[in-house]
Amino acid sequence: MKITPITHPLNATVRVPGSKSLTNRALLIAALANGQTRLTNALFSDDSKYFAIALQTLGFDIQLDDANHEMTVTGLGGKIPSNKAELFIGNAGTAARFLSAFLALGNGEYILDGETRMRERPIKDLIDALNQLGVEMKSANNCPPVEIFGNGLPGGKTQIAGDISSQFLSALLMVAPYAHSPIEITLSTELNSKPYVDMTIAIMKDFGVEIERDKYSRFTVLPASYTPITDYAIESDASAASYFFAAPAICGGKVKVDNISRNSVQGDMAFLDVLSQMGCDINEGYDFIEVTGAPELQGIDVDMRDIPDTAQTLAAIAPFADSPTRISGIASARVKETDRVSATCTELKRLGVDVEEHEDGMTIHPCKTFQPANIQTYNDHRMAMSFALIGLGFDGVVIENPSCVSKTFPNYFDVLGSLR
Repeated sequence: MKITPITHPLNATVRVPGSKSLTNRALLIAALANGQTRLTNALFSDDSKYFAIALQTLGFDIQLDDANHEMTVTGLGGKIPSNKAELFIGNAGTAARFLSAFLALGNGEYILDGETRMRERPIKDLIDALNQLGVEMKSANNCPPVEIFGNGLPGGKTQIAGDISSQFLSALLMVAPYAHSPIEITLSTELNSKPYVDMTIAIMKDFGVEIERDKYSRFTVLPASYTPITDYAIESDASAASYFFAAPAICGGKVKVDNISRNSVQGDMAFLDVLSQMGCDINEGYDFIEVTGAPELQGIDVDMRDIPDTAQTLAAIAPFADSPTRISGIASARVKETDRVSATCTELKRLGVDVEEHEDGMTIHPCKTFQPANIQTYNDHRMAMSFALIGLGFDGVVIENPSCVSKTFPNYFDVLGSLR
């Protein structure tokens, strides 16, 4: 797909889909609650559909209304109907981690598998933590497929690493209320992506379960039950919004994103602080954010360990800045849908951008003369969405395999086109 540049300052209002992170957490918790919950503004994408279909395969009543962006979940109070199932979750990392922990509550044998890339994405830290709690679970190569021999979650104390993915901790926290005894979780490493754990705890509280915590080092969860919620509204996705927050940094003008605010529980809203440091102007309303491009975009030095999913968005606008941009703290991005550090550097170089790759990030230099290129996406939705931004400011960007955006944002290119 060839991206056509926009040669005038932007003046647009857009709306992005519901949050993937919130949709998948709410799906799991609603299935654990005892009764019916309706999720409104839910995300309908490859990832969320794999999750919902997996729950249906396990015997849950999940009604999907794509046209109205609604999912109705009948939870069974911590019980899993099926005692035998093989689940395929594509390349949905959240589904893989959350369901692995969830299946420990079952009573039977389950296999969870995914696409080729999913079979390269680590899950050992979660398996080790669940093993310490008395769960029988194994994986031949520390990645999916995962075999789970469910017999309930005994409880107790466990340690878990947090430097690969915060989803391991989130998965444990969400299922912990249904253990037979209290669970105490201690972090054995520094925790990456802390805002995602804050999000998990906030949603648990929405459904009636609170936990004890010592900052990000220790968490204690007592046996409890989630309360179903008649209507639970899902916020618009902050990671998806980041592309439209960033567009004025390239084209000038302003873009307003509706149905999202700085009061969001989503950590990726901190990307706005990154844009502000670069000179963009941020206007906040009750249910919208408007970003105006900087008169002259400034390069910055920024640690993005808490918001790694927006690192590629920053990498796309960095070549338009007046000085180098250093992105650090994103070593964990190497085990996402692709090695995002290496892939981003490779494709920037393909466009003629001077970029240096580091173990935990990259340094991107200003680029005055881009060269036309077909951008490889590595079947990674964020590669496609971020590099399309460069095409708004330079004629010559072609996105290969654009359909990979269906993982989280199926109509991305339609919304991007609306900026015109």
